[in-house]
Amino acid sequence: MKLIRFGQPGFEKPGIELNGTRYDVSHLIRDYEEQFFANGELQKLKSTFESATANQVSPDIRLGEPIKRPGKIICIGLNYRKHAEESGMECPKEPVVFFKATSAIIGPNDDIVIPKNSKKTDWEVELAVVIGKRANYISEEDALDYVAGYLVHNDVSEREFQIEKGGQWVKGKSCDTFAPLGPYLVTKDEISDPNNLKLWLKVNGNKVQDGSTNDFIFKVQHVVSYLSQFMSLMPGDVISTGTPHGVGLGFDPPVFLKDGDVVELGVEGLGVAKQHVKNWAPTT
Repeated sequence: MKLIRFGQPGFEKPGIELNGTRYDVSHLIRDYEEQFFANGELQKLKSTFESATANQVSPDIRLGEPIKRPGKIICIGLNYRKHAEESGMECPKEPVVFFKATSAIIGPNDDIVIPKNSKKTDWEVELAVVIGKRANYISEEDALDYVAGYLVHNDVSEREFQIEKGGQWVKGKSCDTFAPLGPYLVTKDEISDPNNLKLWLKVNGNKVQDGSTNDFIFKVQHVVSYLSQFMSLMPGDVISTGTPHGVGLGFDPPVFLKDGDVVELGVEGLGVAKQHVKNWAPTT
């Protein structure tokens, strides 16, 4: 099942996409948020939804992020061997963990805004995992039992803020619009192996990232289990599993996003997103 949220920012409704057609399910559930997953409403939705009784949604309507404000976004850095190489770093012995502010979340086709004073805004296509039930101290063998599904994430990053200003990476990861999610959340039953998915990203039509999650240093099961040793993974939480090689920082010389650029990205089985890049401007 593909879960979507549609409508204007702040007023999205829950829906699903089935065989290319979008349906409104706001008459069945409130929204895709923590309680939806915690209370087992995903299974209820699967069993009660009937396309004949649901209103169709225009294919032209805006898609919002597929999850309503998750409790946290946890990111894994340097989780692809080739990306670690292009970054000039050794493969980590344990997962590199950092957080991304949930205020950075936008819909899959919303604009990316280059922050004020930014010089090095970069792209990162990633497979993101959505947690389906609370997880504490779980094993790798049981890890996928705690997953609700998967989605596309562009882990937009400002490299000067991230690397050159000291402290933690979160400064370069959490600017407004730096977490486009979607187009939809695909439930785990539709993805046979999250550790063998193709993913790609284009800038202005030129493919710059073309990888596969089979290059993971730490597989999805390991990441979910590992994180659960240090914190409660809550229903609706998003875990972004890292990016393959081909980020702008890795070019010689480096290449970064600029006003007017168009970014397209996708993950096998999870759909495609497209974002236009704009410079920051003060609100009036």
